[in-house]
Formats: sequence, C-alpha cells, structure tokens
Amino acid sequence: MLGRSSVRRGMLLVGASALALVALAAPATTMAKDGDVVRSGACTGASDWKLKLGHEDGKIEVEFEVDQNRNGQTWNVRLKQDGNQFWSGQKTTKAPSGSFEVRKLASNKAGVHTFVGRATNPRTGEVCRGTASI
Repeated sequence: MLGRSSVRRGMLLVGASALALVALAAPATTMAKDGDVVRSGACTGASDWKLKLGHEDGKIEVEFEVDQNRNGQTWNVRLKQDGNQFWSGQKTTKAPSGSFEVRKLASNKAGVHTFVGRATNPRTGEVCRGTASI
C-alpha cells in the first residue's frame, strides 16, 4: 500500500507532466507589452517567418518578415486581411541577416481581423505562410 506522501508525489508528477505537454502544444504566439500580436514559425525549407500585428493611429500595422540567412534571394509576397489581398509585391533578402520585411497599414473596422502573410521563393519553391488575428 502506498503512503500519502507517495500518492502526493505521484499526483504532482502527473500534474507537472500535463502542464509541460500543454506548454509544448501552445502555438508560437506572444503578446507584446504594448498589445501587439506576434506569431512566428518555420517555412517549408530552412527559412523562418514572423508576422506582427499592432494598432497604430486607428489602423492595424502589419509586419511580415522572412529570414532566410541568405542575401540576394527574391521572394513574391502577398498580404491578406480577412481573405482579401491588400498588398503584393517582390522583396529581396538583404545583408546583414539575409532577411526582408514588409510593413503596411491596414484598415481597422470593428471586430477581430485575421491576417495572412505568404511569401514564395520562385527559385527554390520554398513557401512561408503565417497567420495571426487581432
């Protein structure tokens, strides 16, 4: 028969394990101290993406960054708000970090808005796609 202390230790281990699993399963989302929403993740190759949303002068500031760690690579980039494209263009990775960033302002009507940043490297076929809501 197990003593009370053994049962307590077992319950603590189960609780700690469950908490660790929840923390690992959480999406890569953080809330910046000024209320910004930041999400990040891996692309289909070796690159990483980051999508940051924040309020600015009655609009929503959208920053989409791709870090490839390689200079001179051209990417086709699109930004969507609630399913509607509001910007597209090409960006080229630059020194010193081998990354690029797109910064645009979007409309801010009442309610929650979902943004998608998508970048495709036509040379390698790599795709970066990030979503975030604010």
